[in-house]
Amino acid sequence: MINFARMLGRKLKRWNFFVRRKSHLTLFVVGGASVLLLFFNEDTSMKLNLQYQDEIKRLKREIRQCNDSADWYRSRREALYIGTEELEHVVREQYHMQRPSEDVYLLNSERK
Repeated sequence: MINFARMLGRKLKRWNFFVRRKSHLTLFVVGGASVLLLFFNEDTSMKLNLQYQDEIKRLKREIRQCNDSADWYRSRREALYIGTEELEHVVREQYHMQRPSEDVYLLNSERK
């Protein structure tokens, strides 16, 4: 038992001496592993992260455009509900309606 403890103590001393002498290797291994994980891993790569950020920016721009368009349609609808002039304008132009005392002539401006 004493020989085993003595032998284990020597091995631990040699291993400790080796680690202290070669500690820069540990630093290189840890640094290399971090670089591999940051740049070459599929799940956490910086390239993929940048692509996701670009997609988020594009989608936010699209949401902003859709909100602007929804605001325009909302204001147009309110103008049709409130103002009779706006409603009459839309009805005459889009649905070709007329008053009983009017004549409407449609001109086709398309050229073939």
